[in-house]
Amino acid sequence: MASKKAAAKRGKTAQRGSSNVFSMFEQSQIQEFKEAFGCIDQNRDGVINKSDLKETYAQLGKLNVSDEELESMLAEGKGPINFTVFLTLFGEKLNGTDPEETILAAFKLFDPNATGVVNKDEFRRLLMNQADKFTAEEVDQAFAVAPIDVAGNIDYKSLCYIITHGDEKEES
Repeated sequence: MASKKAAAKRGKTAQRGSSNVFSMFEQSQIQEFKEAFGCIDQNRDGVINKSDLKETYAQLGKLNVSDEELESMLAEGKGPINFTVFLTLFGEKLNGTDPEETILAAFKLFDPNATGVVNKDEFRRLLMNQADKFTAEEVDQAFAVAPIDVAGNIDYKSLCYIITHGDEKEES
């Protein structure tokens, strides 16, 4: 019984994690990515591996791709590159989402005492007055999904997760 619950939970988690990436694209785009994935997956096993990449490069006329280059590409997937991972990698590249660690490091600059939070009002002021200035509407949109406590502080670790993985509330 417990293993059925664990399997159901894993299935739900996998589905939830992948649902965000599929919602990032229109159906026609997903079909195009599926076709591209099929072209790269030379052995048709549903996973892109080093030999698939090497063969794809060979078909494109590039025969001198080093194993290090291929391994570096595969490492971006942080595991086997199936279609969902493939789509996620392209989604991140096309939508300009930085890795969670990068976003977290940026927030830590505003948290010199390592409290895990930044003050909402101070952060609003910075967003509206520094670098690529946000409008009040843009800040309000960002804060609409931000986890803000009663003291007016943003839990930026949770916000980083929402930015990179989507908002759990959207999927309920």
